[in-house]
Amino acid sequence: MYPRVILKETLYKKSQQKRRTSPCNYKERTFILNTQDLAYFEQRPGKKPTQKGCIELSHIKCVEIVRSDVPIPCDYKYPFQIIHDSYYLYVFAPDNDCRLKWVKALKEAIQNNSLFLKYHPDFWGEGKWRCCQQTEKLATGCSEYYPNGAKPLPPTPDPSRRSSEPEERIVVALRNFIPKEHTDLPLQKDEEYFIVDCSEPNWWTVKDKDGNVGSVPCIYVTEKLSNNIEKFEWYNKDINRTEAEDLLMQENKDGGFMVRNSKHAGVYTVSIFTRVSGSNGEKCPQVKHYQIKVQSEGEKVLYYLAEKYLFPTIPELIRYHQHNPAGLITRLRHCVSRNVPNSARIKELSSDKWEIHPDEVKLSVELGSGQFGLVWKGSWQDREVAVKTVREGFMSEEEFKEEAQVMMKLSHNRLVQLYGVVTQRSPIYLVFEFMENGCLTEFLRAKKGKLSQKALLEMCLDVSEGMAYLESSNFIHRDLAARNCLVSENSVVKIADFGMTRFVLDDQYTSSHGSKFPVRWSSPEVIKFGKYSSKSDVWSFGVFMWEVYSEGRTPYDNRSNSEVVETLNAGHRLLKPRLCPQSVYELMQWSWKEKPEDRPSFALLLHELACLDQEP
Repeated sequence: MYPRVILKETLYKKSQQKRRTSPCNYKERTFILNTQDLAYFEQRPGKKPTQKGCIELSHIKCVEIVRSDVPIPCDYKYPFQIIHDSYYLYVFAPDNDCRLKWVKALKEAIQNNSLFLKYHPDFWGEGKWRCCQQTEKLATGCSEYYPNGAKPLPPTPDPSRRSSEPEERIVVALRNFIPKEHTDLPLQKDEEYFIVDCSEPNWWTVKDKDGNVGSVPCIYVTEKLSNNIEKFEWYNKDINRTEAEDLLMQENKDGGFMVRNSKHAGVYTVSIFTRVSGSNGEKCPQVKHYQIKVQSEGEKVLYYLAEKYLFPTIPELIRYHQHNPAGLITRLRHCVSRNVPNSARIKELSSDKWEIHPDEVKLSVELGSGQFGLVWKGSWQDREVAVKTVREGFMSEEEFKEEAQVMMKLSHNRLVQLYGVVTQRSPIYLVFEFMENGCLTEFLRAKKGKLSQKALLEMCLDVSEGMAYLESSNFIHRDLAARNCLVSENSVVKIADFGMTRFVLDDQYTSSHGSKFPVRWSSPEVIKFGKYSSKSDVWSFGVFMWEVYSEGRTPYDNRSNSEVVETLNAGHRLLKPRLCPQSVYELMQWSWKEKPEDRPSFALLLHELACLDQEP
């Protein structure tokens, strides 16, 4: 008796990469599921289909959809996974209904098997699981596996609890989200949602204002801070102007700050310590005071400081200015407060998880000299790493630790991951993810004439993904360029040095007026006023795309920095590279609009590039 056919359909499969050096590719196959096994065949015109693989159903341990934000490079965009023996098979369906049909049928076919208790909801790639960062492919999964259906949703929060517990956690949607599963919840940009369960690494369960509960990608939301500032360490309730100045002077840390009550009831002041250059060139200590101003927009109350960067709460305002000066004399670098014990106080940063013991890092090969010092290939915890040393005197230890902590907080598959720092020895070490193919500029020059149009477009897509994440995190890069991007073994491009570039000073970064910025990648408002924003990063991204399609050429390579400034002031822009399609050049030109508000966001650029990538 022949086995009964349950499903038959054309799908895509990803190579299983049994060897580390196997290429990452996608192939169209005819899949046939019967009562005994799952087989897939290659269809060849005029020839009998060739069986390319067969999995006995009794060997399957897990079948589940793949939930990931990584772009899918094949025509079918709905992945699911089949785990059998020691292998992971990734299959791609043309639509969600098709995917759910196959997952349901496979789960029913293996319901009597010995199944996994946990699985990995995201892809394995580049030597680690994207969901939990584990580097062992056979490592136990990080999410509960529910073979008989979707995870049961947690109980809906009691609405009566909301009034009695004002600290209930709320998130705000960073962008719209259209559900892909029946257990998902749609998101509307800027709408608020209550957190029900955030134990999953990639998907949180939230509740909307109408009481609907469902799952959403956690990267699509950000937690809203309440306006209760008394719980924050930077708030000093009963300190006057003179006492604030004395405390900040005594602390003597550039960017030291506190928030205190103003002399006017209900008004708050931010006091900041900095060192400014005097007439003789010496650094003179100074304390500046900024009143937190209030602006009403209908029923909304918004807060801001020197510039009109508006925020719905004071904690969100402070958090933004900890990363960006945006009109202040300096960023809010170090929280200063009276030594008042208060276990409920919130400390913005902690250092216990990012300090690496010096004996754990082994250096092997010197890779070259970077912007901050020497760069080495090394090992840490049985993995290859890149170790950047920081030249003595390059920056203070406080500045270094602060920048490293910021970089540790930012985590995305298109950012080069900082694993930790070594500060217990000199020089200081930064321990990074190792990128086998090095600097993108050098990679482009070495591969000149060998890279396809699709490969060049994918490089731009990779970096736009990382920049869209930084944009959603209110983080400004300030120095986006091909030289600050690295290339992995599989030719994935990631953004590097996104927390340290403001300290660089060399000829490439100096205008004719002596100002410090990367002239050839800088927008008009940076050149004229030193005003950085996500939109100035967008301008730099346009120049980055020009570098990619020019195969590593230096922008305006036949002109001096002062001539570049004159060219931009005259309204001229970089010409279309020979390899660049008109559609991509139009995105570059959009990025180079004179007014920042006329430039697109990174989220929109990512969307436009993804649409170009899907064109035949």
